[in-house]
Amino acid sequence: MRVGVLTGGGDCPGLNAVIRAVVRKGVQEYGYDFIGFRDGWRGPLENDTVPLDIRAVRGILPRGGTILGSSRTNPLKSEDGIRRVKETLAKQEVDALIAIGGEDTLGVAARLSGDYGIRCVGVPKTIDNDLSATDYTFGFDTAVNIATEAIDRLHTTAESHMRVLVVEVMGRHAGWIALHSGLAGGANVILLPEQRFDVDQVCAWVESRFKIRYAPIVVIAEGAMPRDGDAVLKDDTLDSFGHVRLSGVGEWLAKEIEKRTGKEARTTVLGHVQRGGTPSAFDRWLATRFGLHAIDAVRDEDFGKMVALRGTDIIRVPLAEATARLKTVDPSLYAEAEVFFG
Repeated sequence: MRVGVLTGGGDCPGLNAVIRAVVRKGVQEYGYDFIGFRDGWRGPLENDTVPLDIRAVRGILPRGGTILGSSRTNPLKSEDGIRRVKETLAKQEVDALIAIGGEDTLGVAARLSGDYGIRCVGVPKTIDNDLSATDYTFGFDTAVNIATEAIDRLHTTAESHMRVLVVEVMGRHAGWIALHSGLAGGANVILLPEQRFDVDQVCAWVESRFKIRYAPIVVIAEGAMPRDGDAVLKDDTLDSFGHVRLSGVGEWLAKEIEKRTGKEARTTVLGHVQRGGTPSAFDRWLATRFGLHAIDAVRDEDFGKMVALRGTDIIRVPLAEATARLKTVDPSLYAEAEVFFG
């Protein structure tokens, strides 16, 4: 058995832990050969490969990013993309493919498996934690820890100058990072993509905080939108999966707060710092378990599946089901956080 491995979409902490677990168990217990595809789906499209063996995965457990590289390449949108992918897999004598990624990467894997007979197993990766078939995705815990530490640090400088600090975190359609880090960091306002916000209400919460001599921290997800307005975009360009580049809602909100309250406001955009660096212990644990169970699915020839966390168990779910809808924040969870607003 020869197994291909790729990592697609945005990078995140824990990707290398998956690769390591897949290769270690696959070689040691099943005697499989492995080949890595560079830069996500670009690798199979362009036959760009790298050998994977025990030596190649030594020492990568604590490393962030991915030794295979990543990209947002979509073979379904490339000319003759399916044919080129199938030709590469045949040329490299690949019997099965493990795709590690989020909604977009695994959506491609679901199509290739379901419609074109390519034998795929998926591993869920996204700092946004927005895949509905799994309780958690690796990368999320690290991103939340990074955002929480930033909020902790910003409290002290906000109170020193008695100014509003708006913290923009990642989260295009789902506000899990904003909710978890905002609650853990003691934010006074948390704004999510799932619920449009009223700027006047935000300003009222801000002014309420100043009345008791505390400086407010506002945590906002990049995809959050005002009740009377649209998403704030970095530019109008689309990637190959049709996504626009979001950025700037934090700066927009800070200006609105200054204009309406007269209070000085500053913005911190955490951006890609949430993706980088050493994975947390939880993400190393989860990513490693996902890798071990992914190679088991290959051994069982249980293709068209994604490994997923349910409680403390790793299960398998159909790729099509795993990518059918996003997991967004339930209003009841947001209501819990509202106790601390203002």
